[in-house]
Amino acid sequence: MNQTIGLATPLVSNGYVLSTASDRLGLLEPSDPAWPINRLREQYRAQGYLWLKGLLNRERVLAFRGWYFEQFAATDLLAPGSDPRDGFYSGQITDLERVHRIMVGLVRQPEYEAFCRAEPIVQFYQNFLGGPVQLYQRKLIRYTKPNDPNCTGGHYDMVYLRLGSDAFCSSWIPIGDTGIELGGLTYLEGSHQLGLQLESHQYPANLTGDWLSKDLPMLAERANARWLVANYEAGDIMVHSPYMIHASTVNCSSAGRLRLSTDIRYQLADAKIDPRWGNHWSPDDML
Repeated sequence: MNQTIGLATPLVSNGYVLSTASDRLGLLEPSDPAWPINRLREQYRAQGYLWLKGLLNRERVLAFRGWYFEQFAATDLLAPGSDPRDGFYSGQITDLERVHRIMVGLVRQPEYEAFCRAEPIVQFYQNFLGGPVQLYQRKLIRYTKPNDPNCTGGHYDMVYLRLGSDAFCSSWIPIGDTGIELGGLTYLEGSHQLGLQLESHQYPANLTGDWLSKDLPMLAERANARWLVANYEAGDIMVHSPYMIHASTVNCSSAGRLRLSTDIRYQLADAKIDPRWGNHWSPDDML
């Protein structure tokens, strides 16, 4: 057990166990959204990320979590009789195609759009970026089942957005309390500089890349850096650079809770957006 971080079980990603050595695993540094905007900008430039604690109203986030899982009421995604806000997994889905159709359809619902355009998010980005902003149409919301071995591999976002400006920010928003054991996003410390170096190899503009690697321990060794994790809470928002390397780990919830999160992107209204991100997410959009 890592005494500093307090892990009850190892962190695993795509079959690879993350080292608990102090030089390979650490904690994200939180930021207060009330800090002066120049301080937040400086921290973002130095770290490649901001962990904005409590930017959103906690109860509104939990209410949205409940609304989201209520949409699956006619399926067996959730444990019978459980509160949708809790998001307890049933343990088995008998009609995966139906559940998938609902999940894809929810990205087009006004409730989801309103969540992504919540006033605190828009106000933060207007202040942070220094002007009117636009939200990318393509955005993802997804749940992760307990003990699902398939995780997001190590990557940086610019790989998938090379037809537009790199002057955007990605936000990963945990929809519900997401302790380390639920496998929320993990960031490779200081890797926004590494991602920029990798991208400087002048990839073809129309090339959509892939994960750098599923082997997170190897990436940490090569970068001589730590994977940073956190006990996220409902209301928190992560903001990270398009070059920041990040990944996810297995949801090891002992209570059987589904992890729910959304990925959205904002940039200045007059900046160029990769046209492939001008449509709603769909499974066949090749991104």
